[in-house]
Order: sequence, then C-alpha cells, then structure tokens
Amino acid sequence: MTGTSPVARREDLARARRVVVKVGSSSLTTAAGGLDAARLDALVDVLARRRTGGADVVLVSSGAIAAGLAPLGLPKRPRDLASQQAAASVGQGLLLAEYARAFAHAGLTVGQVLLTAEDVVRRTHYGNAQRTLERLLSLGVVPVVNENDTVATHEIRFGDNDRLAALVAHLVRADALVLLSDVDALHTAPPSTPGARRIASVRGPEDLAGVSVGSAGSAVGTGGMTTKIEAAGIAVAAGVPTLVTSAARAAEALEGRDVGTWFSVPASRRARRSTRQLWLAHAAAPAGRLVLDEGAVRAVRTNRSSLLPAGVVGLAGRFRAGDPVDLVDGNGHAWARGLVNYSSEELPEMLGRSTRELARQWGPAYEREVVHRDHLVLLGR
Repeated sequence: MTGTSPVARREDLARARRVVVKVGSSSLTTAAGGLDAARLDALVDVLARRRTGGADVVLVSSGAIAAGLAPLGLPKRPRDLASQQAAASVGQGLLLAEYARAFAHAGLTVGQVLLTAEDVVRRTHYGNAQRTLERLLSLGVVPVVNENDTVATHEIRFGDNDRLAALVAHLVRADALVLLSDVDALHTAPPSTPGARRIASVRGPEDLAGVSVGSAGSAVGTGGMTTKIEAAGIAVAAGVPTLVTSAARAAEALEGRDVGTWFSVPASRRARRSTRQLWLAHAAAPAGRLVLDEGAVRAVRTNRSSLLPAGVVGLAGRFRAGDPVDLVDGNGHAWARGLVNYSSEELPEMLGRSTRELARQWGPAYEREVVHRDHLVLLGR
C-alpha cells in the first residue's frame, strides 16, 4: 500500500493516499454525444479537492469516442472500427482540453496517458507504463488515462475502461479503486425493477448469487454493471478494494460514506499478486491453448510444478515463444495461463516426450519446460 494504513473498510476511503477513479462516458456527455461541461466540472472539483488535500489521484476516463460524435455529425456511436477510431481521434483532444481547463482552476496539471492492451500484456511495455505513471504522480500531475482507441484493434482492446481501471489500480499500487457511472450501486435486480434493493457490500462470489445485472451499458459507452463486477473482481484479486457508484455521488464515495457497493478484499487477498501474475490472469490475451493429460493437470495445479512436454497431448492456435497460452484439461476447461517457451511450430514433435529424450535428439536447448512455474498463474484464484 502507498498509505500509512490499508483501506479495509469503505470509511477508510476518506484517508486513502492513492486512489484510481474511473468515470464512464454516460457521466460526461450529453444524450447527443457532446461533452457536458457542467458534469465534467463537477467531477473535477471533487477530484481536485482530493488531490490538493495531499492524495494521489489517477483518473481513468472514458468519453473520447462519445465526445467526437457531435463534432463529426455522427448521430450515435458507430459500429465499425474505423469510424470509432476517427471519433476517438477528434474526441480525445476535446476531452483532455476540458480536463486541463477544469483542473487548472485548482492549480493542477493533467497528463494524458493512452494505453493499449499491449501496454499491459508485454512485460517491457508494462514497466514503461508503470514508470510513466509513477513519475507523473511524483511531479504532482493528475494522470488522465484512457484506452488508445485511435490505434487499438478489435484483437488488442480492453473492451471497456472498467477493466483498464482495475489493471491501472494494480499498476500504480492504489489503495482503492472507485468506478463511477450513471447507476448509484449494484442492486439485486435492475434498479427499475420493483423491489430491487441496493447491495451495500460484496465480500465474495456468494454475495452475488442470483443477482441480475441488466444490460451491457449506455448508448454512448461500452461498459455496464457486468463489466464493473468483473473489474472489481480483478482489483480485489490484486488486493485493491473497489467501490461502485454514480458520478453524482463521487464526493460522498471519496468521503467514505455509505453509498454504492463496496467490494472488500478478503484476508487471503491482502498479499497482492505480483504484476506478472495479474497481467497473465487478467490482461494477457492467450495466443493459443495447450491440452494437458490428467497427470500434468494434477502436477501443475496441485503441486505447482512446471509443465513439461510429456504432459501435453495437444495444442491449438499460432503462437511464438514467450506468448501467453491457456492450459486446458481434457474437457477443454482453461484453468491456468502461462508463457510458453516454444512456438506452435516447434511443439507438435515434442508432445508426450521427455525433456531428456528431446535433449538427446536436438541438443541441450530443448531440455527445458514448456511453461515454467514462475511464468504461470492459476485462473479463478
């Protein structure tokens, strides 16, 4: 943790020393797609007070594509990638200019940080992003983070900024994550449903049993309550407690009041996962799959052993050495992910064979694991 005391309860948010706040498109834009200056100013006022009070604040902001709709004369969010990228190209500049103007009233400087999934999947990129954010914070700057929609493709996208915010919270070792949208909390059913009740806190998956979260998101955004639950799960797995509420209640949330839905970190998660484990589990897009026999599944999952060629009975996909791949059992269930030491061209002739046998045939370079245990993470833990 960055602060002197860990954030264990929602009340502790009032003294958290480093907070990542994510705001959705629907909380920043008008129905027509343009930026709503009054709503943006209201949010910035809350965050600026927190920053000038001595806390580090990282803002993960959606809204670039939505902000670009009206200037381009687009009636709604386009479906095709090229039009989305064009809207983001126009809207991102408008969005940052508005943030720079609003934060300047409090004497604060903002810095733009645009990320793609590659920046948190590839180890060297991840380190670069981490160093940039840390340096901005040390200089008193408020980083404004967004997905780089102008260059991201469908294959290398986060898909929504909730997930990005969870990964950024881990990246900067935040004390808490606050996800803001136009919904005040998670409810037992969609809020418009008669009898729907606010879920004040979530301590584990059992608290969400039978909960219906409704639609995928707003007309100008891509997220929804489902993505917020998933993002909270990622953050909690990284040891970062998360609050989900509306942008209108941002001040109350950061004061630790009883608003929204609080996702607490179980005692078993207080020791944070390593950076590599987190990006493998939640950020790395697998390039392929390795099918393991029962013995290999047992050795890797139970004994935390490395995966050897003898335990692999099949593979799928095209990948290079160093790419992330899913490890699956005979039923096709992916239960682990790791960095593979061989390409998909090399592996077929190695399946089911011992490393000693491979070394005799092809040399000592082949006397190594398919996936080393230090480069492997069990999924769902």
